[in-house]
Amino acid sequence: MTARALMIQGTGSNVGKSLLVAGLARAFVRRGLKVAPFKSQNMSNNAAVTPEGGEIGRAQALQARAAGLAPHVDMNPVLLKPETDTGAQVIVQGKRRGTQAAGSFMRDKTGLMEAALDSYHRLAQGMDLILIEGAGSPAETNLRKGDIANMGFACAVQAPVVLVGDIHRGGVIAQLVGTQAVLDSQDLERIVGFAVNRFRGDVSLFDAGRDDIARRTGWPSLGVIPWFWEAWKLPAEDMMDIASRRGGACKVVVPQLERMANFDDLDPLAAEPEVTVEIVPPGRALPGDADLILIPGSKSTIGDLAYLRAQGWDIDILAHHRRGGHVLGLCGGYQMLGKTIDDPLGVEGAAGKVPGLGLLDVDTVMSQDKRVTLTEATSIEGGLPVRGYEIHMGRTTGPGCKHGWLKIGDRVEGAASPNGRVLGSYLHGLFTADGFRAAYLARLGYDSSTEYEESVDDTLDALADHLEQHMDLDHLLSLATQVPSP
Repeated sequence: MTARALMIQGTGSNVGKSLLVAGLARAFVRRGLKVAPFKSQNMSNNAAVTPEGGEIGRAQALQARAAGLAPHVDMNPVLLKPETDTGAQVIVQGKRRGTQAAGSFMRDKTGLMEAALDSYHRLAQGMDLILIEGAGSPAETNLRKGDIANMGFACAVQAPVVLVGDIHRGGVIAQLVGTQAVLDSQDLERIVGFAVNRFRGDVSLFDAGRDDIARRTGWPSLGVIPWFWEAWKLPAEDMMDIASRRGGACKVVVPQLERMANFDDLDPLAAEPEVTVEIVPPGRALPGDADLILIPGSKSTIGDLAYLRAQGWDIDILAHHRRGGHVLGLCGGYQMLGKTIDDPLGVEGAAGKVPGLGLLDVDTVMSQDKRVTLTEATSIEGGLPVRGYEIHMGRTTGPGCKHGWLKIGDRVEGAASPNGRVLGSYLHGLFTADGFRAAYLARLGYDSSTEYEESVDDTLDALADHLEQHMDLDHLLSLATQVPSP
C-alpha cells in the first residue's frame, strides 16, 4: 500500500491549521481511510506524552485521536519548547537534544531534516493518507533557507499544499495574494488551492472576495469555512488559544504565566457548566472571589515564579489562602508552592536557589534528568482512578509529601498542606477523569455533570461534519499525491 499526502499550510500562525487537520483526519477516517497526522517541526510548550515516553505537540496528539491512532513521536519529530525569549529546548523524535539559542538553531539544524524525513516515511507505512501540517507561514522568506516546516519540507517530499487564510483577523485577500507574491517558483508549484477559514455570518457575502482571490492567484477555492463555535471544547495547543470560559458559580482562577506549559489541565474544568475558568493576564490582580487558584505548569519555573511575584500575584495567592481558599499547583505550579527551588546546575538558566511561596512543606531540586511518562494513578481518598502524564525536570521532597494524595503503584505522589486546602502534584491530566473531577469539585461545593472524554470525541465528529458541509472533501482527497519512496 502506498500512502498519499496532502499538506495544510497557513498564511500565518494561528489561522486554524491544527483544527482543520484534526477535522479532516476524522472525516477521512469515517470514509474508511487509514489516516495519520504529521508536523515536521512544531513550537509549543503544551506537549503531549506518547506511549513510548516521548514528547510531541498537543495538536498532533489531538489529530492522532481524531484519526483513531495512539500518538507517536514520528507524528512530530522536531518540537521546540521555548524557555526564554531567545532560546528553546529542542526535542528530536521525542527526546530532549538540548537547549539552543534562536540564532544558533537557525544556523545549525544539523540532522533535523533527516529526522523529519525518517519519521515521515516510517509513519507513511501502512497508511492511506498523511495529512501534513505546516508551521507559521511560508511567506516568512527570511526563514526559507534550511526550512523543514513549510515549503522546504513540501518540496522535499513533493507534497501538494493547500494554503489557508484567516478572514477573522482581516485582510484575508492580501494574506493569500501577498503570500503568492513572495514565494519563488518551485514553492508556488506545490500549491494546489486555497481555503478561507473562520468566516462569521452569511458565507455567500464573501463570494466576490473568494472569486477575486482565485482570479488574482489562479488557485482554485477549496472552501470558505465558517467559524466552528465548538472549537473551545477541544484541547488548545498554543497559549494564544487559551481564554477565560464563563460557566457557573464555581470560579477557578489561573494566573497567566509567561512560560505557561501543559495548560490542557484547564480544559475539563472549562467544560463543566458549573465552573467558570478565569485566565488572569499580566497587569491585573487575581480576583478575591475565587473558589480555587490553580497554578499551571511552566517551562521555566524559577523565571515564572519571578514573573508571578512581579505581578503581585504571590500576595493575592497568600491572601486567598488566608481567607480559606483552595490552591492547586500542577508540575511547575507545584514546585512554586514549596519552600525553595534549587537549580544547582543551571538547568533553567543561571544556577541558584530561590524561595517558593511556602504553602507546601516541600523543597525542589532541579536536575538534568527529565521524567516523561504516561501514568495511571488512584486518589488516596476514595480510590478514584486517574490517567495522566508526567513531564518535568526536578525532584520534590519534604514533610508535605507525607500528605501525598495520589498513589502511583506503590509510590505516593504529590503533597498537601495539613488542612488539605493546598495541593500539589506532578501529574497532568487529572481532571480528564470524570469521577476524580466530580469528587474534587464536590470539595469546593459544586456538582459535575460532564463526561469529558466523550465530549471531545463528539466535538471531533461535529468538526468533521462542519468540514464536510463547507469543503469539497472528495476534491481535496483527489489532490493528494503519492508519498515518494525514501
